[in-house]
Amino acid sequence: MKSLVRASSRTLPRFRYHAAMTTPILHIVLYQPDIPQNTGNIGRTCVAVGAKLWLIRPLGFRLDEKHLKRAGMDYWPHLDWQVVESWEELTRHLPDCNYWFIEECGEKFVWDGTFSSGDVLVLGSETRGLPPGLMAQYPGRVLKFPMRENVRSLNLASTATAAIYEALRQIGGLH
Repeated sequence: MKSLVRASSRTLPRFRYHAAMTTPILHIVLYQPDIPQNTGNIGRTCVAVGAKLWLIRPLGFRLDEKHLKRAGMDYWPHLDWQVVESWEELTRHLPDCNYWFIEECGEKFVWDGTFSSGDVLVLGSETRGLPPGLMAQYPGRVLKFPMRENVRSLNLASTATAAIYEALRQIGGLH
């Protein structure tokens, strides 16, 4: 199998690998993810539903074949995905989309959001979450899941999957 990307994520150019697909039903953004296994699981969910995965640098792992396989990212040849350098670059690629942020400090629950096809779901890094200043730019767009007080946070991949399927439920399923 050919290497999917160059070995160092620090020197990795902007790129896009994807299976041929129509317009994504959703855009899933991981803001500076740390754990490759979570990214791999979220990528698998994106393949399952026809969503596009966006990764915003810096990444806490390398994007080479060895690391992708170890993280269970064997679905990546079928995944529509792209790495961008910054939030500003992402918004240039997706200028007219509705952005939703999934974070434990959300103002309302995920099922209270009103999702449409083509929306963008943004999740922060496992260790730092999303920058408060970024979320402040999108009032009313920060969503959460209910949790009992003795739980610090939910796993990123589990959170992403639950939010993706709630959005799909509202959209009316897969197209």
